[in-house]
Amino acid sequence: MNPPHDDPPHDDPSRRAPSGPPTPTGRLVRTREGYDLVLTRTFRAPVEDVWASVTEPARTARWFGEWRGEAGPGRVVEMRMAFEEGAPWCAMRIDACEPPYRLAVSMADGSASEASDASAPASPSPSPSEEPTSDASAPGEPGVPHASPPEQAGDADPWPMELLLSEADGVTELRLVHHRPSADGVGEIGPGWEFYLDLLVASRAHAPLPDFTAYYPAQRAYFASLPTHAPPPPGGAPAPAP
Repeated sequence: MNPPHDDPPHDDPSRRAPSGPPTPTGRLVRTREGYDLVLTRTFRAPVEDVWASVTEPARTARWFGEWRGEAGPGRVVEMRMAFEEGAPWCAMRIDACEPPYRLAVSMADGSASEASDASAPASPSPSPSEEPTSDASAPGEPGVPHASPPEQAGDADPWPMELLLSEADGVTELRLVHHRPSADGVGEIGPGWEFYLDLLVASRAHAPLPDFTAYYPAQRAYFASLPTHAPPPPGGAPAPAP
């Protein structure tokens, strides 16, 4: 991963956080294994810079959470869910890392974006213009356990997901793809990912961070009603649900 650096200080209108109630953008894509929940954001910035926003600990802390550990394909790091109730740490396995275009991870199920009355993300408190602080010790120090693989971190299966980046004409598209065995729970999960991606947009624009209450339960019906009746595609190729 690249050395840490700050987000660009210039103010580009295309990078400003949206005003007004957030509009859900997620869609379901049928796969042979189940469904992909896909959400997209665009940035008028080089792909390398957006990649840094989703991989460097000082920058992920502004919109998702800091991470610690030795990163690399096949390794497990610990991610602090800064905007979840209690800011818990969870295990995250890096399944693939292809800078600056693809990051695939498996996260302990339910650690992020599981929107419910009991475990909804907390209202944002860090300022996007402040340097993140942490009381975390390095893995292996007394009192701080090593991260366990996601499938060992709890009774539930891990959440496999990917961040896919591409750049054209100075605009970088970021796709978050959450691989799901079924469409169950999408009404609860989808609003959380919309919230986190808008946190990313706001943190890059140095704008006020959104509040989760604007996303859930307001967006639950949108995601719960996404069509799921498309047949699985032949040969493993994904096919959008009609």
